[in-house]
Amino acid sequence: MPPKTKEKRRKSGALKKKKSSGADVEAEAKHRLVFLEKELLQDHVAVWRDEARRAKASEVQLKQRLQGLAAELEGAQSEGKAILKEMSRQHRALQEEMEARSKQLEEEVRLLQERLETCQTEAEASRKEAERALREQDQTLAELRAHVTDMEAKYEEILDGSLDLLLAKMRAIKPQWDEAALRLHARHKELLCQFGLNPLDL
Repeated sequence: MPPKTKEKRRKSGALKKKKSSGADVEAEAKHRLVFLEKELLQDHVAVWRDEARRAKASEVQLKQRLQGLAAELEGAQSEGKAILKEMSRQHRALQEEMEARSKQLEEEVRLLQERLETCQTEAEASRKEAERALREQDQTLAELRAHVTDMEAKYEEILDGSLDLLLAKMRAIKPQWDEAALRLHARHKELLCQFGLNPLDL
């Protein structure tokens, strides 16, 4: 019996040693796991910090960019207001100039219309006067032609009467002229003979 008890004790001690060794391994594993989890957490924290710093830097850059854009927008709005104001001023000036030019053109058209009406009236009066003058001229020419025709007839009558009278007088005095011509011829012949000239040689 005693040897069996001793053997049982050995077995019990071996089991206790095995149990103790297993607990140590498990504790070591747990410790290792905790350590790894701690390192992993630290890595995560470092990554989060880097990301936070980058996000902060990005936020600062975005704020600066937004401020720059806001300044540009404000400048653009100011410039746009200035341009709009200048365009409005130019538009008003152009509109005033166009209104003044329109009034000037209307006045010029009115004056030209009055001048045209005056010229038309004067032209109509001149036409009527010219027509009246032409009628008077035609009438005067007709009267002159009739007077000339009448004068021609009278002159022809007077001329015919004068010629007839002249012919009658010439016929009446022709014998006297013939006699005078014969006496003159005889006288010339006598004078030529006195100078020793033959009238037939001349």
